[in-house]
Amino acid sequence: MPQAFVFISRSLQSPSSSSSEPCSARGGAAGPTGPGGRGIVEVVRTEYVYSRPPPWSDALTSLHVVTPTYSRPVQKAELTRLANTFLHVANLHWIVVEDSPRNTPLVGRLLRDSGLNYTHLSVETPRNYKVYKDVGRDPQVPRGTMQRNLALRWLRQALGGDDGDGDGDAGGPGDAGGPGDAGGPGDAGGPGDAGGPGVTGGAGGGGGGSGPPGVVYFADDDNVYSLELFEEMRSTRTVSVWPVAFVGGLRYESPKVNGEGKVYGWKTVFDPHRPFAIDMAGFAVNVELILRKPQAYFKLRDVKGGYQESSLLKELVSLDDLEPRAANCTKVLVWHTRTEKPVLVNEGKRGFTDTNVEV
Repeated sequence: MPQAFVFISRSLQSPSSSSSEPCSARGGAAGPTGPGGRGIVEVVRTEYVYSRPPPWSDALTSLHVVTPTYSRPVQKAELTRLANTFLHVANLHWIVVEDSPRNTPLVGRLLRDSGLNYTHLSVETPRNYKVYKDVGRDPQVPRGTMQRNLALRWLRQALGGDDGDGDGDAGGPGDAGGPGDAGGPGDAGGPGDAGGPGVTGGAGGGGGGSGPPGVVYFADDDNVYSLELFEEMRSTRTVSVWPVAFVGGLRYESPKVNGEGKVYGWKTVFDPHRPFAIDMAGFAVNVELILRKPQAYFKLRDVKGGYQESSLLKELVSLDDLEPRAANCTKVLVWHTRTEKPVLVNEGKRGFTDTNVEV
């Protein structure tokens, strides 16, 4: 069980301590460190900062958390922050999908060392679909679309026995990449065992194959998530929704909820008439709904900016089916913070840093 320790120390005013126990016998430093013995430091106790929840409980709904990711200087930092959050969430299966032709060693090592139940996939977005800021045009496919679609396809294959042959726009073999693109066959334990070729299985025990099918959530690697959010979504019957902070040029965007607890619109400035004017981090879907609606994917082509969420959700539910969470959408439990791009103007000059050091 992964554990962390905190050493709590205190400074003594003189060598004569009120305790009859010598400092060295209590695991600390004995003896004066300054004039008159002032400044003696001793460690008084060691505590666990946290302990992992049980690896898996068949009585608890599983959370399948999908994270698209791509190579950049802050990638490992972003994924490390997410892993440290997910360690506190019971029955969490992390599906990490790289925008890459194959699973990279950096992400593979991070996942293996995390202690989480995980599945590692990859599919590369074609170059003509990617964002090129110097060109100044909108991307043909928003970042992460093909990666989320591959995760949906994997879930249908692993949990529902689907053959994964959707139409081309929905992420079938021609767009999202066949299972072989995602890497080697599944290995050690966890939900990854359910996948065939192209899946790297979760390490650290706990498989969760026989419990409730669970809930799917799309957690980008540049957001911050409250632990409360994961418990809010765990009881999702169809699609649950909540506010998201720092999106759309606002402090937060949110579904509008009436006195009867039903969603009737959207608190947003950007195109509020979208079918589902919600951020990717603002909803979760019951897996059974994903399995029952095999045509539901994020649309790849001919979709306007801000309509990716709608392209999936309109295939799954109507507005009346939405389940408001987070105290009827009055609490913010997820923040689209975005990590500042590091300034690396001196990198590569005079051989100062070693490129073999993983950052």
